[in-house]
Amino acid sequence: MSQRGVTTVRDAGGRFALDPRTYRWADRLSKLGGVALVAAGLEVGGGSVVGVALGASGAALALSTVFVERTADPARDDTDE
Repeated sequence: MSQRGVTTVRDAGGRFALDPRTYRWADRLSKLGGVALVAAGLEVGGGSVVGVALGASGAALALSTVFVERTADPARDDTDE
């Protein structure tokens, strides 16, 4: 019986890598959290310091998975060789 867990690996460049299923969930949650923070910033007032800080934090959170890579999934080979 195999057990699926969160696999976090650091490569030689210091980047994080997640298995594809975990990556998809992390990507979705970071995007939703980012949108919520941007919406909260607009609700507070987009021109205020707090609104701008919330908006910038939301954008940073939404884009945070850009720096995370997916590990190879041997069960799903998408190469066209």
